[in-house]
Amino acid sequence: MTYQDFYHYSLIMEAELRSLEEKIIQFVELCQRLRAENQDLRQQLATALNESKRLEEKINSAKTRLENLLHQLPEGDA
Repeated sequence: MTYQDFYHYSLIMEAELRSLEEKIIQFVELCQRLRAENQDLRQQLATALNESKRLEEKINSAKTRLENLLHQLPEGDA
């Protein structure tokens, strides 16, 4: 291999390494964004589940109160 061939080969290798480095950086950034998004989604899910549980308890409480009120109504003479 001549010096010129080696130099040309070296330039190609450097370009490929820079390209690979850029792709790795983009991949790492994507992973970080996805990790943050995943954490946000987990927090949103936990909040939604808590709200759902609270609303379910509220509905059950209203149902119980309505049932109690129905039992207090006088029965009609049909």
